[in-house]
Amino acid sequence: MDRVNASMRQYLHPKSALVVLATLLFALAFSAQTFAKQTGGGGSTVKVQPIAPTLGFQPNGLVVVLKTHDLKDTTSWHKALDNPSISGVALQIHWADIEPFTDTPDWSKLDALFAAAQKSKKWVHLLMFPGFFTPAWAERGAKTDTFQIQYGPGQGQSGILPMPWDSTYLTNWLTFVKEVSDRYGSSPAFRLVAVAGPTSVSDEATLPKNSEDLKKWENDGYTPSKYVAAWKKVLEAYAEDFPSQYVSLSVGQGVDILDLPGQRNSTDGGSQTRLAIVNAAMTRLGRRFAIQMSDVHAGPGSNGSTSQTADQFIIGYNGRAVTGFQMGGSMEGAVGSRKGGAAGDPPRALQKSIELATEPNSAGRIVNYVEIYEADVLPLENQKVLSNEALLCFLGPSTPHGLCVPPATVPPGHH
Repeated sequence: MDRVNASMRQYLHPKSALVVLATLLFALAFSAQTFAKQTGGGGSTVKVQPIAPTLGFQPNGLVVVLKTHDLKDTTSWHKALDNPSISGVALQIHWADIEPFTDTPDWSKLDALFAAAQKSKKWVHLLMFPGFFTPAWAERGAKTDTFQIQYGPGQGQSGILPMPWDSTYLTNWLTFVKEVSDRYGSSPAFRLVAVAGPTSVSDEATLPKNSEDLKKWENDGYTPSKYVAAWKKVLEAYAEDFPSQYVSLSVGQGVDILDLPGQRNSTDGGSQTRLAIVNAAMTRLGRRFAIQMSDVHAGPGSNGSTSQTADQFIIGYNGRAVTGFQMGGSMEGAVGSRKGGAAGDPPRALQKSIELATEPNSAGRIVNYVEIYEADVLPLENQKVLSNEALLCFLGPSTPHGLCVPPATVPPGHH
């Protein structure tokens, strides 16, 4: 026992304790150096890899589309979000409506949307429009020109449009985009963001294209390679700023300024420049890439026909990427229902247009999501159409990833 006590006293002697402590520190340092070498680190520093951002499930289902002015009627848009047939909400909002003055953004509209979406357990698709809707302060020092707004609200009116490739314009825009990411990027409701910048009237990759516009673009120095380079720049920024979101690219229909005369792909009638942008997006974003078109209509459009032919560009990507469609407008009223394919019958027009959007490709796959304007989500007469289409295509137990039941196989009275 005395020998044990003596040993303990020796172990607890201050000099002995220092020796033991030094030995432990050396061992820890050696272990850290070894671990760093094994993991590719240099010196004796242990490199800890950051936790990868979490990417949620793919955007899916029927989605209600809201415009900025819709947010004024809180009761109505909250009702649309609470609709059980609706899985998500897409907000179209102008950059100038959020940040009309330098460094003084008004986040109130977006704050309200994200809070309501999270409460309703709906996912968010955020579509912010620069282009014609760039605040005046962000255009200072940027090269601009005047064009007529080619479609949508304000169609035919003249507006100032920054050159899509202008570095001052893109720098201001991407600085704002980063602020949006910092504020909302961690929201569990934020599932999808629309890439924009080299755009004009919306998030679509389209520019004014009539004969007078083409002359202006040539004088302004437009080239497809310059345009594609601008898209690659914004794609890189969105990929970095939104690591937890899917990123949607909205492609326009047909040929426009994307390809100047003589540049159209005569083999398949498609746009070479558009394909270059899509390929760049797929390469940079990988599984986060979403592609959509925003003009589905089962009746005659401006060209006198349905959107079925143009829709095939998106349908061809079903199963290979996240895909989506947005209606070409509301089905309400005589004009809307006619464009939807059933003049005077909005519910039928809505049904026909959703069926067109959910047409399967050769592999039997349909789009992940279909976006419908609030004016078509609220009416009581449309609820049966919405519930049936949601159940058949998106919410049914056998169709969690968009394996829609073809309309022809639906029992009578159910479609």
